[in-house]
Amino acid sequence: MKFLVLHGPNLNLLGTREPGIYGSLTLADINGQLAQLATELPCELMFFQSNCEGELITAIQNCRDECRGILMNPAAYTHTSIAIRDALSAVGLPCMEVHLSNIHRREPFRHVSLIAPVAIGQICGCGHDSYLLGLRGLFNYVKNS
Repeated sequence: MKFLVLHGPNLNLLGTREPGIYGSLTLADINGQLAQLATELPCELMFFQSNCEGELITAIQNCRDECRGILMNPAAYTHTSIAIRDALSAVGLPCMEVHLSNIHRREPFRHVSLIAPVAIGQICGCGHDSYLLGLRGLFNYVKNS
């Protein structure tokens, strides 16, 4: 069972970007923890990060024949990208939306997710554990479908 892990804009700066909000772990640290969990579940992961909306959309489209689901932190595109939402809907793969911070406790413009209506679930506010919980949830969803 293979999943695509997608990281949106500015997540390449984790570890140094506003650690009070996003924590001190780097993106490599989070990917490493996900890879370790993947061996336990078991599943295989492909990782991709981009600051560009179009590259994220292409990654979503390209994984449809190779992956069983998508674990995604769309970051700021959560609130703005109809195109990413449409790509997720078009490929028809289960998607788990994750966020390090609790988007519902932040600025009002962050409270609305355009991704949530096409995701099987949303986990936010648990720091790096949001990713781990999200992978477990996605794995179990696909395994039991």
